[in-house]
Amino acid sequence: MTIQVPTVLLDGSVLAILENQDMYGYLLTKEIQKYINVSESTMYPVLRRLQKSGELVTYDEAFEGRMRRYYQITSLGQARLSEIKQDWQTFSVGINDILGGIS
Repeated sequence: MTIQVPTVLLDGSVLAILENQDMYGYLLTKEIQKYINVSESTMYPVLRRLQKSGELVTYDEAFEGRMRRYYQITSLGQARLSEIKQDWQTFSVGINDILGGIS
């Protein structure tokens, strides 16, 4: 059985990684995949949604004759990440209590 990652946790994961440094889409996807099972085709809609909501901005940089689109977290994204982290703490404690209490 594979647990599907809820959208809000995917958003939070992307924002948390971008909090440390800007990344282009492919590299960001590879970084996320170190922790959770997610496809590249799943990531780009997440990035577009976060950009549309103002939580990310993009800029392009040349690399070996091609342009790479980098994603950068905004102050709105920082605020959303803070909310997600707080909600995750409450949620994860509850789930751990439930699952840990079941024999």
